[in-house]
Amino acid sequence: QVQLVESGGGLVQAGGSLRLSCAASGTMFRSDTMAWYRQAPGNQRELVASIWGGGFRNYAGSVRGRFTISRDNGKNTVHLQMNSLKPEDTAVYYCNLQRMSSDYWGQGTQVTVSS
Repeated sequence: QVQLVESGGGLVQAGGSLRLSCAASGTMFRSDTMAWYRQAPGNQRELVASIWGGGFRNYAGSVRGRFTISRDNGKNTVHLQMNSLKPEDTAVYYCNLQRMSSDYWGQGTQVTVSS
């Protein structure tokens, strides 16, 4: 069983930056795929960014060039650096770990971007 705990959310003005962190209990294997999702009120949860064990990264078009996902397997953490934030980035951000056929989720952290 894996537990994920996010941190780093908050309120920021448009154009500002935030860095989200996700700490995984237990061991984060190199083969795990780590990802960040977000869900705004009235919207479905959407993939923001993912990083595979080999380091390949994938980004949603709306955040490419502004957000950067990274992972530290030794510290069982994954981060999301968010720059040039926009009001439309406002959402609850969730950390996700995919291991074989299992999905694990954190409780979410709120990000609010004011205009």
